[in-house]
Amino acid sequence: MIARVVLLVAVVLAASCAQAQDGRALIGQGRMVFRDQGCYGCHTAEGMGTSIGPDLSRIGAKRNETDLTRWLRDPSTHRPSAHMPKLELTEAEIQALAAYLGSLR
Repeated sequence: MIARVVLLVAVVLAASCAQAQDGRALIGQGRMVFRDQGCYGCHTAEGMGTSIGPDLSRIGAKRNETDLTRWLRDPSTHRPSAHMPKLELTEAEIQALAAYLGSLR
């Protein structure tokens, strides 16, 4: 009985660690998308960038990843007066960028 509980706890911990590593990898990919797509040309995050657009350094405390994903797909759908253009991103890049922005707190 105790061995089963210990095994179950070990499996849960291993899965949790793998998920955390996947999350960190996705955030790292999103940071690269932010850099490679030139988002820093209008926004600041983690001390880099230009303050033409909103500072995104704490956007994750204000918006969840679902909201960020929707916004990244097409900003004008959510706010027609938005100055942000619709970015030519793959769905994987959108997910990664949303994870990165969501991590900024």
